[in-house]
Amino acid sequence: MSKLAASCRMQSDQNDLFRWAANYVDRILKGAKPSDLPVQQPTKFEFFVNLKTARALELTIPQTLLLQADKVIQ
Repeated sequence: MSKLAASCRMQSDQNDLFRWAANYVDRILKGAKPSDLPVQQPTKFEFFVNLKTARALELTIPQTLLLQADKVIQ
C-alpha cells in the first residue's frame, strides 16, 4: 500500500446505505420477496483525508486533494 493510500480513504455514503436498507426492510415487511428486489450499488461516495497519518508518514497532501475532501481529519 502506498503512503498516500494510507492517509486517504473513499467510502460509500453510510447514510445513503441506511436509507436503502430501511427501504428494503419496508418492502419485505409489506410482502415483497427478497429475491424479487433489485441489487443496488452505492452511487454516493465520501472522500476522507487523514492529516495526522500523513504527518506521521512525512507526507504532504496537495491542497487540491484537501479541498476536494468531504472530511479532513486533523
